[in-house]
Amino acid sequence: MCSNFQSINPQQAVWVRDHFQCELPNDNWREDVYPAYQTPLIWMDGDKPRCELAQFGLIPYWAQDKKKFGLRTYNARSETVAEKPSYRNAWKQRQFGLAIMQSFYEPNYATGKAVRWRIHRTDSAPLAAASIWERFVDQDTGELIFSFSMLTINATEHQVMRQFHKPDDEKLSIVVLHEPEYRQWLQANHEQARELLTLVPDDFLMSEPAPRK
Repeated sequence: MCSNFQSINPQQAVWVRDHFQCELPNDNWREDVYPAYQTPLIWMDGDKPRCELAQFGLIPYWAQDKKKFGLRTYNARSETVAEKPSYRNAWKQRQFGLAIMQSFYEPNYATGKAVRWRIHRTDSAPLAAASIWERFVDQDTGELIFSFSMLTINATEHQVMRQFHKPDDEKLSIVVLHEPEYRQWLQANHEQARELLTLVPDDFLMSEPAPRK
């Protein structure tokens, strides 16, 4: 599971423009992202990609406590995303997005205690993670609520991603996509989306300790 990542930054606007033909939001956001934080998300607005700030942690329209709901819905298991109440509408409606980031963090317990490790592409390029989103106007407040969750898959056999989480916990990874798959994911039908929910090759990612200072 991933609850913390290093967001893309404004200096990487050219990368966003080249890959998605859209612009980063003209807003401020934190580089170190946790659930309930706002961060850029790529989504399809009609037939064109759009980049807009969205809350990390998906909030369905029916959630009672919309301020806290996303604190537990930041990851969606690919095996159950179509059935879980929090995620099934976004999946059914094919509301597929891409969380764009420089790296993400996971806990490594090799020393017996949790140490934060940073995972990033071996070529140091930004990465995009398969996500689902919800977007609606809150009837009580009139606020536009835009939120997302990153999909996860089993990573037991992945050389990099199997290092993380407690020894007895299932090894999970977010779904990092290759560049040719970005538009495919955004416009996928359900069968195509399932085919894209795979692990990247071991040599696509690298990791190193990045303890909090």
